[in-house]
Amino acid sequence: MNTLTYPEVGATRLGPLPEGYHHLRHRAAVGRGRAAFEAAGAAVTEWRVHRASGVHVDASAARAAAGVAVEMWAGVGRARVTASCEVVWAMYEDTRTGFAYGTRTRHPECGEESFVVELADDGTVWFTVTAFSRPACWYARLAGPLVPLAQRLYARRLGRTLRRAVSEP
Repeated sequence: MNTLTYPEVGATRLGPLPEGYHHLRHRAAVGRGRAAFEAAGAAVTEWRVHRASGVHVDASAARAAAGVAVEMWAGVGRARVTASCEVVWAMYEDTRTGFAYGTRTRHPECGEESFVVELADDGTVWFTVTAFSRPACWYARLAGPLVPLAQRLYARRLGRTLRRAVSEP
């Protein structure tokens, strides 16, 4: 059975982030206006920003929704890392769109990560990645402080990729 591996399901939406995990918060401006918000929200919830950032995504649905199974992988051969997740919440609101997935038993980490696009009152479109995680397997523990660094770099890459996607005609 491939079940969620942590008890604090939904903490990236409801807060606070639980203790005993590494916390990540990254926020980036990706555009301006309603059209940019709509484009960014679709790119995030339809897995396009992840795919464009170099991660292979196999999801059980074309769009993020609670209960959708997601298998992701990066790398090749023996250097390939596979991560099994499940969408634990999704939101499609007038000024906020996004989702979070939680780790399942075949994931090297244990925790949750959210990806939210927000249209601010001044028209700025913000993309926020929020996560809590800790190692769940030997190689993630062995990597030590490199894992949080890789997560932060990946969050920044997602923001840059989303900014480019929103600015393209």
